[in-house]
Amino acid sequence: MADLSSHFLGIKSPNPFWLASAPPTDKAYNVVRAFEAGWGGVVWKTLGEDPPVVNVSGPRYSTLLSQDRRVIGLNNIELITDRPLQLNLDEIAQVKRDWPDRAMVASLMVPCEEAAWKRILPRVEDTGADAVELNFGCPHGMSERGMGAAVGQVPEYVQRVTEWCKHYSRLPVIVKLTPNITDVRQPARAARRGGADAVSLINTINSVMGVDLERMTMTPSTDGQGSHGGYCGPAVKPIALNMVAEIARDAETAGLPISGIGGITTWRDAAEFISLGCGTVQVCTAAMVYGFRIVQDLASGLSNFMDSHGYANVAELQGRAVPSVTDWQQLNLNHVDKAVIDQDLCIRCGRCHVACEDTAHQAISASRDGRRHFEVREEDCVGCNLCVSICPVPGCITMRSLAPGEVDRRTGAVVTGRYANWTTHAHNPMRFAQA
Repeated sequence: MADLSSHFLGIKSPNPFWLASAPPTDKAYNVVRAFEAGWGGVVWKTLGEDPPVVNVSGPRYSTLLSQDRRVIGLNNIELITDRPLQLNLDEIAQVKRDWPDRAMVASLMVPCEEAAWKRILPRVEDTGADAVELNFGCPHGMSERGMGAAVGQVPEYVQRVTEWCKHYSRLPVIVKLTPNITDVRQPARAARRGGADAVSLINTINSVMGVDLERMTMTPSTDGQGSHGGYCGPAVKPIALNMVAEIARDAETAGLPISGIGGITTWRDAAEFISLGCGTVQVCTAAMVYGFRIVQDLASGLSNFMDSHGYANVAELQGRAVPSVTDWQQLNLNHVDKAVIDQDLCIRCGRCHVACEDTAHQAISASRDGRRHFEVREEDCVGCNLCVSICPVPGCITMRSLAPGEVDRRTGAVVTGRYANWTTHAHNPMRFAQA
């Protein structure tokens, strides 16, 4: 079977599945249950200085649900741990002693002052933790106090605090990045300049989940009022994958180890993050929805996939998809795809026809010869993939790539080989800047 063991930053764990810093890692009881279920490591819920923060005792979570009540996204307004610092440190030390083969990372958030980091880092190091993760991502509550995303959005602060942590601690430093920023590469570059050993991303996305139209209050609300919170869950996965890929392929951060976070629910999600360069993956929402034993499905699924594709270990899968990510202007504009409907699989629902006719390129004809019949007109199809995306039958509509020498019936052009990119064309408005 494929070897799932992880050696991220020299930290050994039996698999790359770690629990993210969040409610599931708030205390020893939870973490022990997680290790018993098979998790490879945890990032302990973010620690701060005493006195502890005070969390709301009303609703802290709100969900975006699909029609069948599956959780698509989850919003939380919970702050960092509200337990005394020493209690957390004692529990971290005890759990690490009892489970030496599991990764134990301490998430930290203190004021952006050198003295504060100098105070907390030695105390964390004394627990035997394997690394520290700097929480520069939390978008609510703590950011209003000059911490969390308020630091992560300013590359100069990211670099400065990272340098302090590397100076005052011998532990590997993982910088957790905020997605609430225009260009995630900037804080990642700053983290590397500061000496970070790795980055983790993404933290939660700033959000308001909704409004109770009967009470005219936002949700969730506490005593009639609410606050923006952090959004996570399956809905944020595409955003997370994009940001991971941007860091993995950036010349200034290439090779920087990445721990991937954001909507990981299935083994396939995990494999996608790993293929885009992640050495470990961190999970939160899926554990909160399905419980800790979901890690068994994650591990067995990833192992089966790797076996079937000949990957002996996680390192062989890591980063394999990064070369496929490029800028738009580098795409092959000579490539042509056309949609094809498998008539044996088609259930005659007509969704493809309606979607294409109303909102796309009017490339699917509808006729009736005893029963409804839908067919792609190649001369009108631009290969946009909308019909594939909305068809309710998997594999019924697929895309066929035209081979070199074939005639594109839509344009009349003969499909030829790849040309360099659009920057060679006179109509490109960026050609002067790029030249």
